[in-house]
Amino acid sequence: MTSAQEPAFGVGDASFQAAGGESGLQQLVADFYQVMEEAPQAAIVRAMYPDDVSEARDRLASFLSGWLGGPKRYAEKYGGISIPQFHTRWQVGEAERDAWLFCMEQAIARQPYTPEFAEYLLRQLRVPAERIRQVQTACPARPGQS
Repeated sequence: MTSAQEPAFGVGDASFQAAGGESGLQQLVADFYQVMEEAPQAAIVRAMYPDDVSEARDRLASFLSGWLGGPKRYAEKYGGISIPQFHTRWQVGEAERDAWLFCMEQAIARQPYTPEFAEYLLRQLRVPAERIRQVQTACPARPGQS
């Protein structure tokens, strides 16, 4: 590919490969949860998780693998998922969406991604993050729902 060509992110497994494959996604997710743990502006979203985020880490890395065109690890381990519906168990508004995206933006910045892929990935992640918020508006979380 020449520098004049746009990367084919979103085609086949190009995004999965650009993210470093499964090991790259595991590092991204580890950094994501590290930022969530350390950044004061992430406290609102960190409070939604249990103390032990091991399962959440595995779920996110597994989801991202398939979402970015790699192996469908989430479906293999956990079955199908509707991202917006899955998140109706929590109250997700603009503040939570923005805190989550902040953590992901910081985690992406820690990766050895090209600037083009980093921008692409964050732009793509904004879509489900906003969709989760929109579904919350239409179907607010109910305490104890799972």
